[in-house]
Amino acid sequence: MSATDTHPALSRSDSKPASKHGRTMSAVLAIACVASMTALPAQALQLVEASDGAAVEAILSIREPTRIRIEGAAITDVFGNIHSSQCGMAAALPASPGMTPAGMGSSPINPAGEIALTCDRDKGEIYVRPVGDSTKPINLFVASANATYTLLLRRSDTPADTIVIRDRTPKALQHAPSAPAGPSPNQVRAMKALLVAMASDRVPPDIRVEETHGTLPLWNEARFSRVRQYEGRSLVGEKYLLQNISDAPMVLAEPEFDRERDSVVGIAVEHHNLRPSESTSVYVIRRGETP
Repeated sequence: MSATDTHPALSRSDSKPASKHGRTMSAVLAIACVASMTALPAQALQLVEASDGAAVEAILSIREPTRIRIEGAAITDVFGNIHSSQCGMAAALPASPGMTPAGMGSSPINPAGEIALTCDRDKGEIYVRPVGDSTKPINLFVASANATYTLLLRRSDTPADTIVIRDRTPKALQHAPSAPAGPSPNQVRAMKALLVAMASDRVPPDIRVEETHGTLPLWNEARFSRVRQYEGRSLVGEKYLLQNISDAPMVLAEPEFDRERDSVVGIAVEHHNLRPSESTSVYVIRRGETP
């Protein structure tokens, strides 16, 4: 069954691929990227305007711990490829490219992890520091009681800094009776479990897996295929394979794979930099249909 016949492509609305480097910003990318970063050097702050499910970029010091907090809310959960955590017991999950949550207790070392994590539970803040010599960006999911924010942390040789996440959702929408509620702690845990299952191919019995090989139109420089779909109780996960078929290096970012409709709650790209002929997995998690 062709994915193009049964599922909307993660590209622009027309079926013709566009050039990745020459295209104008589409509506979906404009929506995903409108959460921009503003640095405040005098206060050593990075103020990042974000919304639930959209990926935003920030700078991560390679020399010093970087503090992360949410404006007006406490951080309740962190999810990523954690090397070590002082926040509590992390479940024994696969390493690369698996994602590891930071839970209660003391965490074992994950040799393939990308980031060391420390928590200040009294203040609801975290401190992160990259591990190893890799230069690739780090994906980190940071959750409050009301939303989950996706951070794309780019390493830089800079002093210690603070990242402040400001929810850019209009207050009128946040408090409107008809507005959908943010993810509950159970939904956040379900999202983590689904992402780990997709990345590790260790699928629990309550997740149904369907092989869905099919090529989707994306860019002239890329071959983009949906290879597998995972269905849980309230979430649907999709695993894609993207290959750089051009003669030039390709740089990828999560917002490029967002959808036009507001159903995507998480996106993860395994490798953000591809040389010609290289491939990467792309993971997309969206809300499932309500029965």
